[in-house]
Amino acid sequence: MTAHRLTRALAATASALALLGGVAACSTSETQEAAQDAGYRSGDGTLHLIPEADRDEPVDLAGDTIRGETWDVADHRGDVVVVNLWASWCGPCAKEAPDLVDTHEATKGEDVTFVGIDYRESSVATGLAQAKTWGFVWPSVYDETGTTALDMQGTMTTQPSTAVLDRQGRIAAVVLGPVTESTLSGIIDDTLAESNG
Repeated sequence: MTAHRLTRALAATASALALLGGVAACSTSETQEAAQDAGYRSGDGTLHLIPEADRDEPVDLAGDTIRGETWDVADHRGDVVVVNLWASWCGPCAKEAPDLVDTHEATKGEDVTFVGIDYRESSVATGLAQAKTWGFVWPSVYDETGTTALDMQGTMTTQPSTAVLDRQGRIAAVVLGPVTESTLSGIIDDTLAESNG
């Protein structure tokens, strides 16, 4: 990662920390109750970058989506894949949603695939309604029990979490907590560049 991109990512991470505090303060009691039932763990926006030489085997992420389709990361080898773990009951997930939508729009046509993990959601209908509200047009794997998240090699431990997979399907970076457009775009750009070169 260049010094410019690292500085941009660190600044964005600091912003995410401030946003997380604000969102947590305005959660409704109903949302807090649902989050407690689901074992909610908030993240502070920490960015973990994994050098190419230190990456594990490709992840094995697959499942049925909230739109009734089947999704498998193996079908997207060759793309940089953004995996976002979210839930309707997660306040910080709502806060980061516009950044995800903007990044998705900005990376169309760049060998980038987005997929969500709708984590410990009460029903498919709830997840689908929330995805529509937030503008998530990409697939989201329905993960009622939380087991699909384990397919991400134990790296996505908070709600939200965002991982970027390299073209081989290996985890290149993880953000634990809300991610911003500038941070995510920087990670995607760097992962695309290393994969090409």
